[in-house]
Amino acid sequence: MARPLRIEYPGAVYHVTSRGNAGQAIFHDDEDRERFLAALGFVVSRHGWLCHAYCLMNNHYHLLLETPAATLSDGMRQLNGLYTQRFNRRHGQKGHVLQGRFKSILVDREAYLLELVRYVVLNPVRAGAVEHPGDWEWSSHRATAGEASPPTFLTTDWILAQFGARRPQAQEHYRRFVAEGAGRTVWEHLRGGVILGDEAFVEFVRPRLAGSELAKEIPVDQRLAARPSLHEVFKGTRSTEEKEERTYAAYAVHRYTLMKIGEHLGLHYSTVSKRVQRERERQENLQIKI
Repeated sequence: MARPLRIEYPGAVYHVTSRGNAGQAIFHDDEDRERFLAALGFVVSRHGWLCHAYCLMNNHYHLLLETPAATLSDGMRQLNGLYTQRFNRRHGQKGHVLQGRFKSILVDREAYLLELVRYVVLNPVRAGAVEHPGDWEWSSHRATAGEASPPTFLTTDWILAQFGARRPQAQEHYRRFVAEGAGRTVWEHLRGGVILGDEAFVEFVRPRLAGSELAKEIPVDQRLAARPSLHEVFKGTRSTEEKEERTYAAYAVHRYTLMKIGEHLGLHYSTVSKRVQRERERQENLQIKI
């Protein structure tokens, strides 16, 4: 199994999910869910995380986590390991409860955290389990909306601050915001399956990916998640020489395929290949002269 890319640094925000082994249920009843939340509370406290939202479904869970220190991998190993031990002990089972490694998406807080909060708490509605997110006991929605006492590990301050300074009004605006989110999604902006953010955020993240392209076991789309888009690569190109330089960079440096480059430029991939070859030869000749 390919190892997923982990981009970790102090203050990072993540959407984290983990699913049951072979798609099976990871919660058989409410006691299992209580045990998971207790384990989550322990890990959040131990690592000083901020949990902005959560939702427990039958065969998977969603978390929105902020990590003041770069401890996501360590903490998630503890969380999934601790819950697996408690689950197996209670149900007299052995082996894996959760399917492989957890999935994490690095999130641009300013652009997408609020959208992901409502995406997470609307999961039971999308699944047809309830008609309203407030009807699902096992998410953070009711606590954030002021309809239930928040668990000690849940932080609602940042979310509610986005809706106003006065808490009751902020909670009302939050409820309205979530209700308006049915049918909305943010995943069309996801890059390489691991980064959710705008161009400025990708530029911020790019130095933190240094060396990740050397880890061959990481899927290529994740290793290159922060590479510039083809639009960025060719932006402002005018002369034929510039076009050939940029074409070569797109292929040799940023690892786009000839087919992808051709689709962007409206050229056949064989034409793109000739451009790449001409630029490679030009650069080699320059090196010989030097």
